[in-house]
Amino acid sequence: MKLPVILSLLIISTIETTYAQNAYVRLGRQSFMDGDFKAAIQQLEKGCMRDSSDVEALWMLGYSYYHSDNYRKSITAYSKVISIRPTDASAYYYRARAKSYMAKDNQLTPPDKEKYMLGAIFDFTKAIEITTDPSDAKLYQNRGIAYQDYAMFKLQQVPHVYDKARSISSLKASISDFEKVLSMDGARTDITQLLDVSKAKLADISNPSRH
Repeated sequence: MKLPVILSLLIISTIETTYAQNAYVRLGRQSFMDGDFKAAIQQLEKGCMRDSSDVEALWMLGYSYYHSDNYRKSITAYSKVISIRPTDASAYYYRARAKSYMAKDNQLTPPDKEKYMLGAIFDFTKAIEITTDPSDAKLYQNRGIAYQDYAMFKLQQVPHVYDKARSISSLKASISDFEKVLSMDGARTDITQLLDVSKAKLADISNPSRH
């Protein structure tokens, strides 16, 4: 077979592959926009298999997994997004949310729960550091909740889990984040309630004489 013929066949094959990949992503995007995340996953998975570097498709796939309660796969997809686009604050944010949900799985061992909790705090912090919108209250709100959850976890009377010092530190961090949210919007009664919980628990464990 002559070289020009081989090249022509390769070009045609590349065009067909690209078209197919774009078709999967296009269909996935339409389902994504319609809020049909199950259908979006079916198409976007195929699209990402053909082009694992399509960061937009990976982002939509991670979001679709997240809203389908498949948090483990959402974490994997957003990790791929971050590896390609390390300054994507939204990818860190949703990966953190997925990790927070994973930490609630009662089938996990305490070390695995702690890994996901700390991972969520790390990702929320990274999102705060690189966000282009420092007034985005949901970042501080969710990190505050993650700190509070971790503090409560470290108060469990379980070997290799209980750590009063870490609990106190995390409660103080949660208080700081909730106060940050209230500085942006003082009418947030939900945040006020969360703040009161952290303050009450901090006072409780910091003053043993109160028992």
